[in-house]
Amino acid sequence: MNKNLKLSALALSVGLFALTGCTENAKSDDSTEAVKVSSTETECKLSSTEVKAGKNTFSVTNDGKEVTEFYILADDGLRIISEIENIGPGITRDLTVELAEGQYKTSCKPGMVGDGIMGDLKVTANPDASPVAADEQALRDTAVNQYTAYVKDQTEQLKTKTDQFVEALQSGDKDSARSLYPQARIHYERIEPVAESFGDLDPLLDAREADLEDGQEWTGWHLLEKDLWQPTPEENGGKPYTPLTDDELKKAALELQENTQKLYDQTRDLDLTVDQIANGAKSLLDEVVFSKITGEEEIWSHTDLSDFQGNIDGARVAFEDVRPLLEAKNSELGTTLEAKFDDVQKLLDQYQQGDEFTPYTDLSQEQIRQLSDAIDALSEPLSQLTGAII
Repeated sequence: MNKNLKLSALALSVGLFALTGCTENAKSDDSTEAVKVSSTETECKLSSTEVKAGKNTFSVTNDGKEVTEFYILADDGLRIISEIENIGPGITRDLTVELAEGQYKTSCKPGMVGDGIMGDLKVTANPDASPVAADEQALRDTAVNQYTAYVKDQTEQLKTKTDQFVEALQSGDKDSARSLYPQARIHYERIEPVAESFGDLDPLLDAREADLEDGQEWTGWHLLEKDLWQPTPEENGGKPYTPLTDDELKKAALELQENTQKLYDQTRDLDLTVDQIANGAKSLLDEVVFSKITGEEEIWSHTDLSDFQGNIDGARVAFEDVRPLLEAKNSELGTTLEAKFDDVQKLLDQYQQGDEFTPYTDLSQEQIRQLSDAIDALSEPLSQLTGAII
């Protein structure tokens, strides 16, 4: 996955409205035409830079030669509203999001690195919008409260396990550190889109070596992963691996602990919306579909299946939290998603004993294909979730 200032569906910039007989949170007309976005190496061109408040769909086509991403950000260009990633050349993917009246930024990121190509987006009042009914708003509020509690619980567990991991490193107990590494990271993987929404925090915690830009300092989990599972020269680009010194190891471990504490602190005061939760579920699945299935996430430890499980866990919780909303609008989609999640979980269960998963390199190509097919089969209906509930 690209970790260079990754943008997320779970931004913290759109507030919730209080529950009343009919709320001010408006639903837009579903007939609104999608905004077409063309992304190339030099342009991020929108068919319209002004839309009405409420439900909006951005149909993003990659007209360039590099894989790209598309983001909607708050007016400061930092806080993230929503995103869609891993759009290959010639591919079109849709992003559905509920936007409040105001000024926003858009960005395409060809190559999925760098600052991206920024533009402006104006969201105007929507006089034709109908208010959200009180019973639906109650379901929205419940979903947000439940998912917020889940995120807080996962960051608490992440912090606890990370502290244990750092303690093991500092005491020189590398066997314990290797065991704790996937146990801590699964909590991060369950809420990854939330972590990504805090700007630089995700790259500081989770950047892979392959994602580093020129001059970027490498910090976080994967730096320590490489030192715990030290590669041979053949695995290291033909160069002998130079282990971290004691001082370098201590510095890297403390930075991981400090940045995890920052994530914990940031998630004490979340302000989410149901479309961000639903888009986050799809974002978590995309992590597996477009990067983790290749084994490139845990390239040294091969603990990829634990990451898979974390992403699937987080996506399923998000789906289940918004499912009461979905049942009233498209119960058939809910039934389909439940079955597809079950199919993926049955495959993952084959490779787990207790807290440990089979090393990813032990899987045959046929077993990897089965996983990939099941996740692909889940991905398509899950992409319909946001549009269905808002």
